[in-house]
Amino acid sequence: MSRKRKPLPLLENVTIEAVAAEGKCVAHVDEMVVFVPFVVPGDVVDLQVRKKRHSYCEATVERFVSYSPVRVAPKCRHFGICGGCKWQNLPYEEQLKAKQQQVFDQLTRIGKVELPDFRPIMGSQKTEEYRNKLEFGCANKRWYTKDELEALPKDAGLAGGAVGFHITGSFDKIYPIEKCYLMDDFCNTVRNAIRDYALTTGMSFYDIREQHGLLRDIMMRNSNTGEWMVLVQFHYDEEGDEERALKLMQHIADKFPEITSLLYVDNQKGNDTFNDLTITVFRGNDHIFETMENLRFKVGPKSFYQTNTDQAYHLYSAARELADLHGDELVYDLYTGTGTIANFVAHKARKVIGIEYVPEAIEDARINSEINHIENTLFYAGDMKDILTDSFVREHGRPDVIITDPPRAGMHSDVVNVILNAHPRRIVYVSCNPATQARDLALLDSSYRVKAVQPVDMFPHTPHVENIVLLEARD
Repeated sequence: MSRKRKPLPLLENVTIEAVAAEGKCVAHVDEMVVFVPFVVPGDVVDLQVRKKRHSYCEATVERFVSYSPVRVAPKCRHFGICGGCKWQNLPYEEQLKAKQQQVFDQLTRIGKVELPDFRPIMGSQKTEEYRNKLEFGCANKRWYTKDELEALPKDAGLAGGAVGFHITGSFDKIYPIEKCYLMDDFCNTVRNAIRDYALTTGMSFYDIREQHGLLRDIMMRNSNTGEWMVLVQFHYDEEGDEERALKLMQHIADKFPEITSLLYVDNQKGNDTFNDLTITVFRGNDHIFETMENLRFKVGPKSFYQTNTDQAYHLYSAARELADLHGDELVYDLYTGTGTIANFVAHKARKVIGIEYVPEAIEDARINSEINHIENTLFYAGDMKDILTDSFVREHGRPDVIITDPPRAGMHSDVVNVILNAHPRRIVYVSCNPATQARDLALLDSSYRVKAVQPVDMFPHTPHVENIVLLEARD
């Protein structure tokens, strides 16, 4: 006979104390640390414990006893459900303070290296409609909130086509989004029109468990040149699906002539990634352009480009300033993506060598150099730890400056060792994850000292923060 689990406790009149990691806040009850989402410091709440460990627990709000004077009203009707903008209830000034503190805590606690005074965080000029890219999942099962479930008739089924965001912890369901403030409102208009057409015509929506259903995913990009890209992913199951897909694409083309790059793909894989698939152009171009200073950057459906266009300029400007280039330096740009940083700093350097894993991105990087008549760049595609080796450095020359902008996992230890052996005078480390950046700083500490720390907020209303660190050789 199995033992019954003790019911998890209800914690009453708990005062939320501070912002914690991953967009949650923290409180203390007796000796227990409690993490709570969708609250702000100063809220007094009753909490239902959901998960309990020895020294901490996770809980959700059952009732607000009193609201914090710091709290602001979230603008989005989907706040607290889709989970994308967890800090909408926190004033932007407080968000910036929390992000500055997050960078400080992670660099000091994890890195444990000597640090200078931090520069004040660079806030985003836009706090709404700042993203240039969004992806929406399509599913034959939608997520219902508790209130929505209670309002449904007892004999109502839970199926139904939905277009929106995946809910954390429920990979096979989509919460339908009516209006999202992360991107220009044209994005909402296009997404809702695609949804309405699919529902009206009886088009099937994708079932991620059974892996069938025609309408699978929608990606949208826009740019500061006024261009729009829409990519629709389909999953052809049966005869006639391709024809149905093309009718939807024609509907989009007729209704939205503003779209300059209208694309589609048949994705038969078990996941929504399409980097290894052939994209078909239905109308327009296979790319859009972004501009930065006097440069133009080609951005395709598979390209990486910073998703906050305006703030990306300030991020790269800060990185270029810290690199302190005078025109005679050999620069290595690691994890170069489409060569944005490489081309952005090229006019200040003798030569820039960019390395990136995705071959299509490197092709874009080369094209971006050609478009902008930049002749002092060189790009290589491949796994960083396989390309950047001691023999590569011997062949191409010891870099004077390395700029590195790795993914969230940080740099591979082999890459760190090659950097130590190459021993550039300066390293500019751009990171979207200060925790792994701190780990890498500790590995570099024997040969480099941290000279500057510049946090940058790219994603208002979320706990994510970028950080730039300048390191200089100790000798």
